Amino acid sequence: MDVTQQPLPALQPLTWSDAAYLAPEWILIVFTIVLVIIDLAMPRQTSRAVIGWLTLAGLLTSLGFVIWRLIDLVNHPLSANANGEPTGGAIRLLADSYRIDQFSSLLKIVFLVATVLIVLLSLGTVKRAEIPDKGEFYYLLLPAVVGAMMMASSGDLITLYLGLELLSITTYVLVGIRKHAVQSAEAAFKYVVTGGISSALILFGMSYLYGITGATNLGAIAIGVQQHAADFKELLYIAFFFIIAGLGIKIAAAPFHLWAPDVYQGAPTPITAFLAVVSKGAALAVVFRIVYNVVIFANTPDAPIADDMLLVLLIMAAAAMIVGSTAALRQVNLKRLMALSGVANAGYLLVPLGISFKGYHTSNFSEFLFYLAVYMLMNIGAFAVITVVSKASGNDELNGFAGLYYRAPWTAAAMIVFVLSLAGLPVTGGFFGKLFILLGAAQSQAYWIVAVMVATSAISYYFYFGIVRQMFMRSATQDTEVPVPVTTGVVIWLSAVLTVALGIVPGPVLGWINEHFSVVNDLFTRIGS
Repeated sequence: MDVTQQPLPALQPLTWSDAAYLAPEWILIVFTIVLVIIDLAMPRQTSRAVIGWLTLAGLLTSLGFVIWRLIDLVNHPLSANANGEPTGGAIRLLADSYRIDQFSSLLKIVFLVATVLIVLLSLGTVKRAEIPDKGEFYYLLLPAVVGAMMMASSGDLITLYLGLELLSITTYVLVGIRKHAVQSAEAAFKYVVTGGISSALILFGMSYLYGITGATNLGAIAIGVQQHAADFKELLYIAFFFIIAGLGIKIAAAPFHLWAPDVYQGAPTPITAFLAVVSKGAALAVVFRIVYNVVIFANTPDAPIADDMLLVLLIMAAAAMIVGSTAALRQVNLKRLMALSGVANAGYLLVPLGISFKGYHTSNFSEFLFYLAVYMLMNIGAFAVITVVSKASGNDELNGFAGLYYRAPWTAAAMIVFVLSLAGLPVTGGFFGKLFILLGAAQSQAYWIVAVMVATSAISYYFYFGIVRQMFMRSATQDTEVPVPVTTGVVIWLSAVLTVALGIVPGPVLGWINEHFSVVNDLFTRIGS
């Protein structure tokens, strides 16, 4: 597709009417400031649960505005912005450096729903004795979500990087918030170091793109890449390699995943769930934007740069699936096992990006989003069960699940749903999520990645069903009850029911996304405007 005839956007200030489009982000920022003041004003020994509930209120309010804006975009796809310019189904702010489209809105819904579930989980399980600064624990989640939302909406390298750093800095603090725990401090140190390396790699790659094209807007970079790819093909390879490597660390995809098991184990379990879903999803959203805005326009007659980069993504996906699945075989710590499961799932989520539009395959985003939503539900649900079981047993080891069916049959039943979904077995959302991605890869004739998906899914049965074996076929080492707080129970069963629902009726969800999502209007910056 030729983008060289598209005019460059003129720099425009942010008007009050434009700022209204940012209501979901403003709401979270205002709630953060208010909660900081409330936390400082409250007596030290007073329960911080009220801050958790107010955090939940802020997230739900923001979610309501995102859903309202998405409905408006669906019903009025040819609306205009404040200056009377047609938006082509997307609201473009600050010269298209910030976009509100169906791509970003759907991802924001996933991020906000995930954080709502994580806060509910925390309200039932996080105690002041474990985390002294409980107020900070809650309200720091809000700027972290704002960072993820910025990454999903960014059409410019500057706003993208600001969102990335906002998400990163807040999660650095949250990982190490258990200051009295050596393991938490070690996890925070490792996460800061690897996060710094990730940021440096991304910035280095971005600097090359800016040097080649003289622009930071993704649409303008696409034009520059088309015009100069033949002259600077080596530099483009370097730029793309460094950006992919930096984001690969954030995604925890092999071979950039080594930080994940230690950090997941040392962080509080709700924060582990946040890293596994929101942080990973935001980084994948950035990869999606960059691949479909810039990379696919980089082919030249003598250097198939775009094809090579898509192949790199598929190789990274295959490595993540193989390494994550095989490394998890020997794990007995549940949080480390879930970290390696997340590595394998990062591979599945990368497949729709790597296969691009080959073989008339255009449902990449719907496959990616469907599996990301299922991944959110089954992971947060599994972490919720792990939290209550770990509190009852006093450790995060696999043998803590021994005899769970006899001690807490309903909790064990919910865990079976999550395990079946993680393994990709019917009738769960995980089965159809993997199936849709697999069929898309087959349609694109990427048969080797199909073989890797099938083989690694089969390998994963061993360690996933190790949990089931402990619950049903091992006797409990101690007859301790497994109390489930009300809010945690809500998270577990809401996640389980929705996981099964997406496994029973996946067609309408996928069909709705395919019907309303437009690759040109929702992904290509400035194209179609």
